[in-house]
Amino acid sequence: MYDIITGIQQVGIGVSDAHEAKLLYKQLFGMDVLIFDDKAPASLMTQYTGSEIHERRAILSLNMSGGGGFEIWQFLSRTPSKIASTPTLGDLGIFAVKIKSSNIKKAYDYFSQLVSVNVSELFDSPDDRQHFWLTDPYGNCFNIVEGDEWFKQNNTICGGVVGAVIGVSNMDKALHFYQEVLGIKEIIYSGTAPMIDVPHNQNKGQVFKRVLLKKSFANKGAFSKLLGSVQIELIEIKDSEPKKIYANRYWGDCGFIHLCFDVLHMDKLKTLSQQCGYPFTVDSANSFSMGNSAGRFCYVEDPDGTLIELVETHKVPIYKKLGLYLDITKRKQDKPLPNWMINLLALSKVK
Repeated sequence: MYDIITGIQQVGIGVSDAHEAKLLYKQLFGMDVLIFDDKAPASLMTQYTGSEIHERRAILSLNMSGGGGFEIWQFLSRTPSKIASTPTLGDLGIFAVKIKSSNIKKAYDYFSQLVSVNVSELFDSPDDRQHFWLTDPYGNCFNIVEGDEWFKQNNTICGGVVGAVIGVSNMDKALHFYQEVLGIKEIIYSGTAPMIDVPHNQNKGQVFKRVLLKKSFANKGAFSKLLGSVQIELIEIKDSEPKKIYANRYWGDCGFIHLCFDVLHMDKLKTLSQQCGYPFTVDSANSFSMGNSAGRFCYVEDPDGTLIELVETHKVPIYKKLGLYLDITKRKQDKPLPNWMINLLALSKVK
């Protein structure tokens, strides 16, 4: 049942300049493989965009070391809204994205010397693993953590997305959703205490209930070898009232707009989610094209309204100039692609 989710495909990041952002994230996080760059109307997302169809540009880029990618998303028909004030740890929604590194100290030294980002201290997490926080030029927060497995060991500073830090209002309800619906079952740590290992712009010593969930690499699904395991850290603040990070803004406005999981059997997941009390809010039903990529995409909200995207991949471009693509529908859905075939994705580069 819990191999319906095979990994994190990408995190959506709303920006005001997609071209600038794709180059920034190539420099910072090695997101240098281009899966698609697509301009089109977001016709199925109107309930999250003021009941209007808005034009958008979406760019999906990956780091071939392993992990999920970034879907860089820019409104073309309106000026994207920026958040009025810096989110506070514990605010409801995606507070930070977890990026994995094979050498935390090396990554810390590298990012600390960059003038374009702000870096926290180097901390030990509750499970005694080193990590640190990084804030990019747009104000987006990233949590750099130790990575356990890799598709490629190519001496890069870091890999791709391994998870997210998500603010919740009720831990029990949040755990029910992330464990029972998404199948991220394993608890790495859980407890309530003053939190010291915080980003540079956050106050130390606030009391949080904090749970780190993990779904280990299962080797099922076409891209499971590339995507790897999943870590979701849920944060519930205990000594103040959290705010919604996306209050009074549209999906697609600046910041982390969704967390996207790669799905094997969408119909099974839809039934399970409905039975657990979380009906899908968006369902493309059939294959939906994004550039030369295609798949069925759906959305579901966690108990606090955080948007979770779910994608059942049907087609992925390998080399756009030659019209080469992988048709996932013509193979056994659970079977991982061979490494050489996944490596073909790297033929298209972010430029």
